[in-house]
Amino acid sequence: MKGTHIGEFQEIVMLSILILKENAYGVTIQEEIDTRMGRKISRGALHTALTRLEEKGFISSNYGEPTSERGGRRKRYYEVTNKGLATLQEAKELREGMWDLIPKLT
Repeated sequence: MKGTHIGEFQEIVMLSILILKENAYGVTIQEEIDTRMGRKISRGALHTALTRLEEKGFISSNYGEPTSERGGRRKRYYEVTNKGLATLQEAKELREGMWDLIPKLT
């Protein structure tokens, strides 16, 4: 697919959204990446990636209901679109195909 390339960090963000399902919002995505990757990321870096992924049509977002614990603010929830799923599948197949070409290391 032309124009559907994603970088490693964007791929990790999208995979985290898929893992979290309906609980995918900024803080939980950041925690998921921290936990699974052992990699601390800044809130700014995450939001930049989320914005770019949404602009490309790979994810979509919507706001939840306001909560008193957040001072009446709403959480912004993310989900991976069909276009995003196809892009992830393409990236996975490309990587697996390249790994398959490497001679067995003993």
